[in-house]
Amino acid sequence: MSLHLLLLLLLLSLGAPSLLQASVHEYRSERFMSKGNAFVFHGGSEGIYSSSPSDNFSSDSDSLSSFIRFEKITFRRPEEASNTSSLPIHAVLFEVEDRENIGGSAYGGQRAVCCTSDLAKLGVCSHGEIIHHPSSKDSSWPQVFGVSFVENDLSATLLTRSIQITRTGMYNLYFIHCDPALKDLVVEGKTIWKNPGGYLPGRMAPLMYFYGFMSLAFVLLGVFWFSQCARFWREVLPLQNCVTLVITLGMCEMALWYFDYAEFNETGVRPTVITVWAVTFGCIKRTCARVIILMVSMGYGVVRPTLGGFTSKVIMLGVTFFAASETLELLENVGAVSDFSGKARLFLVLPVAVLDAFFIIWIFKSLSATFKKLQTRRLLVKLDVYRKFTNALAVAILVSVGWICYELYFKSKDVYNEHWQNAWIIPAFWQLLSFSLLIVICSLWAPSQNSTRYAFSGSSGDSSGEFEKDDYTLTLIKPSPVPSHEAKSVSEARSLPDQEDAEEDLEEDKRE
Repeated sequence: MSLHLLLLLLLLSLGAPSLLQASVHEYRSERFMSKGNAFVFHGGSEGIYSSSPSDNFSSDSDSLSSFIRFEKITFRRPEEASNTSSLPIHAVLFEVEDRENIGGSAYGGQRAVCCTSDLAKLGVCSHGEIIHHPSSKDSSWPQVFGVSFVENDLSATLLTRSIQITRTGMYNLYFIHCDPALKDLVVEGKTIWKNPGGYLPGRMAPLMYFYGFMSLAFVLLGVFWFSQCARFWREVLPLQNCVTLVITLGMCEMALWYFDYAEFNETGVRPTVITVWAVTFGCIKRTCARVIILMVSMGYGVVRPTLGGFTSKVIMLGVTFFAASETLELLENVGAVSDFSGKARLFLVLPVAVLDAFFIIWIFKSLSATFKKLQTRRLLVKLDVYRKFTNALAVAILVSVGWICYELYFKSKDVYNEHWQNAWIIPAFWQLLSFSLLIVICSLWAPSQNSTRYAFSGSSGDSSGEFEKDDYTLTLIKPSPVPSHEAKSVSEARSLPDQEDAEEDLEEDKRE
């Protein structure tokens, strides 16, 4: 029934970007990587909204300020490298528009981050220092500061400091050093990134309000649907109970995501328990939606009483999809994105994408077969519902394909996340589109006193609803007497197609 959730959320699993960037970035013995002539560790990237400059700024007392605070940042080197002092280890903080201000080259050659001997001869920088130039918008940026090891010391600690953010932008933090003797250096500690409204990263902050809105929307839809179910409880069909299940799961999922983001915004740390529950409810909802849509497409409860031999296959496909999507979502939402590499993420996305594609193919093949049955048996009421259902699905697919093309264009043009303020729209769109399709499904299959028109009926070739209308029309005309032998032949003639349909369904179920 919630076919919307199937195809739209399936496309979401293929194209939705990961937005997790914890506002408290912790470093646990992280190693530096060699990049060109420098050794680099990425400390974090977040969109931060500006706050008003303050001469008496304090991150501890000013709750409305934006800042990045460095706490207990400690660098440790192995004992065999401690017999001498070292070049400085720098913290380099810059806004993405100023990325060209980091690094340089001599005579237009290869760009380097650490000052080379050629650049030192030109007087551009000092050998072993980080090359950086003042920003055209603020001469105090980029922020570059550091600490050096003294002889025989195994650790060096940056002074605790808070840097106020007075310009809205995507900020990047790197720890960089140019000393080959420190190739085994590790960093520990944490940095705290804060926006004026809380600890949520700037590109995630709008999603908290969005999920609050979606929670309210699901509640309103639930009130309508549950009231209809209570009003016509004698007429409620199994398929309508499936819609009830999807709505309930959607309400729980949206509420959990809202509380997850609200807690994250308040503390700066992702609440693991709430996140796990939100992910699990979402995966259950998507799995149920896909399975239910597949069952509806196969005509379950409409033109056939059972799925026959396909029951175990449908269950197996659903369980496999749930396991694959749950694994992917947990790794994307619980913990930091950098916990697993791009190849690992690709390895997890591929099974979900393949299973989604299998669902789509099976659904459309089943819809085609169901349409043929409905047309053959002249079940016009059910055929009309399925036609509207298919049209809504077709529109959703066209919109989805168009949006995926836009996503690809958006990502290709936003390599450095400069448009981070609009990034929340991408996951929000998929939720809105799936919810819109859910509304369409609810309007088509809403419980009413005529709900049984859509249910399977074993008598009269499942065309009782259509013949009832004909019988009602015929009773308005006074019938003429029919000889008994003619009545018998007419009855036999009418029953013959019905028997053929019943035998055809029986043989089909045996084959399945």
